[in-house]
Amino acid sequence: MIESHERVEQFKQEIGDMKVRDPSTGRDRIWLRVGIALMIVGLGVVIGAYFMSHGTSNPLAQNDALVLALAGLTGTIIGGALFLRYSIAAFLRFWLARFVYEQQTQTDRIVDRLGQ
Repeated sequence: MIESHERVEQFKQEIGDMKVRDPSTGRDRIWLRVGIALMIVGLGVVIGAYFMSHGTSNPLAQNDALVLALAGLTGTIIGGALFLRYSIAAFLRFWLARFVYEQQTQTDRIVDRLGQ
């Protein structure tokens, strides 16, 4: 049976051979932060548009505030989608690596059991 440390090194080598990009240095982290920023800025725009529309009785200014609020809401939804996509991707990447490691461990146990 292969030692645990050797198995980890073998796993790292196999991942390196697959040319999988490192998510911590990739664009994933940037897009995750962009999503968070869009959610915060969009929410701020919506709140600002609310106060803008209630601060005047001019229907033209209220219509402008309505359009601004819709733009802020759109930004918030897009930011939430970006955040969700990239946070789930990071989780699933970790889960898949763990799953592959566990499957390799199970396979080694079965092979050892059959070899006896």
